[in-house]
Amino acid sequence: MIVEVCANSLESALVAEQAGADRIELCSELAVGGLTPSYGLLKAVKEQVSIPVHVLIRPRSGDFTYSDDELKMMLTDIELCVELGFDGIVSGVLLNDFSLDIDRTQKLKNATGDLKFTFHRAFDWVKNPLEALGRLDAMQINYILSSGQQKSAPLGIDLLSELKKKSKSVQIMPGSGVNAGNVDAFMSKGFSAVHLSGTALIKTIPNKPLISMNSEGFLSDDHLAITQLENINAVVAKVK
Repeated sequence: MIVEVCANSLESALVAEQAGADRIELCSELAVGGLTPSYGLLKAVKEQVSIPVHVLIRPRSGDFTYSDDELKMMLTDIELCVELGFDGIVSGVLLNDFSLDIDRTQKLKNATGDLKFTFHRAFDWVKNPLEALGRLDAMQINYILSSGQQKSAPLGIDLLSELKKKSKSVQIMPGSGVNAGNVDAFMSKGFSAVHLSGTALIKTIPNKPLISMNSEGFLSDDHLAITQLENINAVVAKVK
């Protein structure tokens, strides 16, 4: 069974390799489900990590329905990952009705070339997972990362098992809530790969800051924080 570790930093990637992981999914910002890592992180991991690395391509938090400009950025990021010699890409696009955006996902897949392609946990939002599986099978996607449309993969193991049974070629990779206490269940069901972060919060400074830089009001699955013209106009008009 392949053990894929979702690593959010160089340190996490190095620890995963040291621990015997088979592969890394590299990202940033686990708190929002992962975002595309910076060029600096990509370069450092490529230089210092020897096991295969798949890179998450997700330009922002929130939903998985992207504008034309966002898609261009995603394609540019994939081009960079191909140039740097990474082993795979993790991405995917939905329409705003929670169905697969076949056209845009295919464009991402085409840009990936010979690299492996994982359709990420946007799959857990699709309305008809078995239909989506068939479409991703036809696109020759390599992996689907999923919790079985539940809060954790152990809770979603029944759907995951059904997807595994119905899949023609794509490998179903359980992820979310996988740990040493429950991985046996996925082994017994015959899954070929599992995904986990294995993280813990480590204190980095001795005292808590006076104010927090985390803004919970910006975190939403169905809203985006976007600069508003009238808000900036009003300030510019005051000071200019």
